[in-house]
Amino acid sequence: QVQLVESGGGLVQPGGSLRLSCAASGFTFSAYSMSWYRQAPGKERESVAAITNTGGSTNYADSVKGRFTISRDNAKNTMYLQMNSLKPEDTAVYLCKVNVAYRSYWGQGTQVTVSS
Repeated sequence: QVQLVESGGGLVQPGGSLRLSCAASGFTFSAYSMSWYRQAPGKERESVAAITNTGGSTNYADSVKGRFTISRDNAKNTMYLQMNSLKPEDTAVYLCKVNVAYRSYWGQGTQVTVSS
């Protein structure tokens, strides 16, 4: 079965950095585009970044462009989100997502808190 497990979240000061990971299993990782989303308390879930199956194309929400970098290692079945210059408004649960056979699969999420 498809499984996605996020890790790497934590508490960081404004201006700091974190690297999130999403370990995937149960499907042919290298065949599918992947995405990062986030959800802050009281807000709707929003798309943060996406990457094609080969990693050859990426796109980002305007709010994170120039600060976040999405990448993947198909040999390790893992996707990453490098987050730099973090702001308090980046505080949220970060989730990875994949669409396989017309169904969306989500990880359990990892909490990122940006606070001094």
